[in-house]
Amino acid sequence: MTTYNQLAGLRVNYLGSDPTLNTGNEGQVWYNSTSGTLKSLVQLKAWSSAGNMTTARRLFGAAGVQTASLGFGGIVDPSPGVGLNNTEEYSGYTWSAGGNLNTARHTLWGSGTQTAGLAFGGNNPGGNSASTEEYDGSAWAAGGTMNTARRGLAGAGTQTSTVAFGGLTTAATGATEEYDGSTWTNNPTGMNVARYTLAAAGTQTSALAFGGEPPTGGQTEKYDGSTWTTVNNMNTARNYLAGCGTQTAALAFGGSPTGTGSSATEQYDGTNWTTVPSMATARFALGGSGTHTAGLAFGGSDGTPEVANTEEFNSTIFSPATGAWASGGNLPAANAQNTLTGTQTAGLSFGGRTPSPTTAANKYDGTTWTATGSMGTGRYQLAGFGTQTASIGAGGYAGGASTTTESFNGSTWSPVTSLNTARYFAGAAGIQTAGLVFGGSSPNTATESWNGTSWTTVNSLNTGRGMTTGFGLQTAAIAASVGPTVSGATESWNGTSWTSVNSMNTARKYLGGCGIQTAGLVFGGATPSITAATELWDGTNWSSVPPMTTARFTFTGCGTQTAALAAGGQSPSFTNSTEEFTGPQTTATASTLTTS
Repeated sequence: MTTYNQLAGLRVNYLGSDPTLNTGNEGQVWYNSTSGTLKSLVQLKAWSSAGNMTTARRLFGAAGVQTASLGFGGIVDPSPGVGLNNTEEYSGYTWSAGGNLNTARHTLWGSGTQTAGLAFGGNNPGGNSASTEEYDGSAWAAGGTMNTARRGLAGAGTQTSTVAFGGLTTAATGATEEYDGSTWTNNPTGMNVARYTLAAAGTQTSALAFGGEPPTGGQTEKYDGSTWTTVNNMNTARNYLAGCGTQTAALAFGGSPTGTGSSATEQYDGTNWTTVPSMATARFALGGSGTHTAGLAFGGSDGTPEVANTEEFNSTIFSPATGAWASGGNLPAANAQNTLTGTQTAGLSFGGRTPSPTTAANKYDGTTWTATGSMGTGRYQLAGFGTQTASIGAGGYAGGASTTTESFNGSTWSPVTSLNTARYFAGAAGIQTAGLVFGGSSPNTATESWNGTSWTTVNSLNTGRGMTTGFGLQTAAIAASVGPTVSGATESWNGTSWTSVNSMNTARKYLGGCGIQTAGLVFGGATPSITAATELWDGTNWSSVPPMTTARFTFTGCGTQTAALAAGGQSPSFTNSTEEFTGPQTTATASTLTTS
């Protein structure tokens, strides 16, 4: 019989325990003699849907990382040639308005971060632009003017150290210039292939340029701070694509290889391009940011008018069933049945019982909770959605089920239109101007949609549920668990109707939850006994991960699947403790191979 050693020339490692699992073990096979299992480690790569941009657009500038990105300028049909000036900021969950550009334009490029961004070049009805603007997280200010006005260019770097190259003047150009935070300086050594509508990755002194037109759109060049060198071509030649990452670890996605949108995605390792899973939405003239293992694609065109779709790319050798909870800063006071919105490093807790109904609200900066403006009406078990500076608190219990709704602007709460159905312990999802509330006390199936001004009753849940949790967006939400009868029943909302999906592994009520429709997290609750159980949702299935440090119930949660926040609740006494979930990031899980 032919053995593995005869076929491959190497023996399968025979180990007493799994090795340290990292990228160096990717693709390896070994036998664990302690567990008696044959194992391997495989890298997982996939795109997943995220919150839509507020304004569908194409040919715009982008900057930042996957959880903190910028999109600015661009164009929207039916006004060809007329550029936009509005900016949007992505939190890793939703998009919100930022400060407007001073010069409206399209086919520009961006670099830097969400709080220190750079916009340069582009075009408006007056012609090509040499304008540069710097963003401080809230407003744009004029920077140094480029030497070559152009559109369809690319660049790489930071707000104070960027290189710009390529583009279209009256013809394709390979002109290269560098920005030091105030002045652009020409590099007389231009690109080897003049081109426009290309993409880029890297830094000012270590950049990568790829794609574009003419001639074939597959050429790749690297820049060392002074000269350009031709390297291996992409597998899919295209223009109007997006990219992110570094010179030796880049990601390219989307584009237009044949005049239509593409979903093709490739990773670059410093030598070769490798095809990886495609985006769900084929498109071109889109924005891109992040790294080659945590990228973000947003906006663009799919051949019809512009799209607002956002997708996140994750490439990891880490199992989705990992992560860990750690202690954070305590709330100012023990509080149960409180509501959380925002993120792990910018959270908001409001309402609850201390033990009386409270109007208190507190902000979390990732370390410490600080008191902020109080609510107008003291209540607990509210439904809440939004961010630390833009949240909605609806319903709750104040001597009975309430319809009261209040809006928070970062410092002050204001009464707004009341819910149609009084309720408490309801689930919620969305942002301040586009939210969803469902279920609640009784229990009931009622679902209401919030447009920033008023509530509209929409299609009901299939299963009446109270003491539930929810997460996601107004058009893509998850409702998990059922109370008072304990259940793990889960439903998914597509913007029109609810559909029953796979149930949680641990049936419970009074739990916390956060995330998006395809990447959620639930934790704590009562089974009816208090639990610390934590589960990940991948859009199809639930998987158990390490439990919370402190079992608790009667609280909500906020953040994302990989950066969640839990605070307050009962364990069984009222508590002020805070926990932060991080993962999956540092632990890998080997796959067990079936043998015969």
